[in-house]
Amino acid sequence: MIRKCMLTLVLLMTVLVAGAQEKKKFSPEKFNEAMEEFIQKKAELTQQEADKVFPILREMHKKQRAIYKRVHEMAKNKPADEAGCVAVIEEYDKVNIELKQIEKCYHKKMMQEVPASKVYEILKAEYRFHRGWMKGAQKPMDKRR
Repeated sequence: MIRKCMLTLVLLMTVLVAGAQEKKKFSPEKFNEAMEEFIQKKAELTQQEADKVFPILREMHKKQRAIYKRVHEMAKNKPADEAGCVAVIEEYDKVNIELKQIEKCYHKKMMQEVPASKVYEILKAEYRFHRGWMKGAQKPMDKRR
């Protein structure tokens, strides 16, 4: 009888603890914090360099996110006819050019604050961070299969 009660109590506690755990939600603040920490470490930025470059990088990402939202809207619905598809493709091409122009502009701004070799390392580190994050984000999807 006591063993049954203990087993029931242990099972109940296990269920309560498992139910109390929240699913991990994406936090843009934590993502950006982790990215900046990674970039600062990999690009070997001093705190002064980081203080100069990260506001520029944040501003660039803010402008890029607005454009990515447009791309997301374009991808939501397939146009009904060929002419509509042509229009969406042309708009998509314009958006990609706009993204590259933004990057070029902000890369120049960063090079005014730190040497080009540091900007190069920042770009490389940012790429590595995003690749690593995407690989990590895909793991749960792979386990479902």
